[in-house]
Amino acid sequence: MIPMTVNGKAVALDVQAEMPMLWALRESLQLTGTKFGCGMAQCGACTVHINGQAMRSCVTPVSAAQGAKVQTIEAMADDKVGAAVQAAWVEHDVAQCGYCQSGQVMSAVALLKTHKKPTDAQIDAAMAGNLCRCGTYHRIRAAIHAAAAKLA
Repeated sequence: MIPMTVNGKAVALDVQAEMPMLWALRESLQLTGTKFGCGMAQCGACTVHINGQAMRSCVTPVSAAQGAKVQTIEAMADDKVGAAVQAAWVEHDVAQCGYCQSGQVMSAVALLKTHKKPTDAQIDAAMAGNLCRCGTYHRIRAAIHAAAAKLA
């Protein structure tokens, strides 16, 4: 059993320690907002927070989250920064196909929790590992600036 807190709830996962966190979340906990993209930590669709840090869950073993606080996209509506980012996403019409958006939002929230008023360069660096095949990068940047302004 691997204990952790997921979205504020204590859980103990009965899975192999090397199982990717992505599959534990999706299959064991039915938290399907975290998406499988590439399986190699290259696209960012699987991004979650582990102890506040944005991590690629497709390559992070469950054992790395033992005793940790894990947040997924499902918890963002109840998170002040997460709710602001999600509102900005809607306001700026960021999503097109939507597949990458949970990972994009998770990376944006992690950025805004460490940089209250990020520069374009900080946004670009924080979001560099998140791919959007629809190409809405300019809207993503605008939404992050808007969320930061609302949180100020």
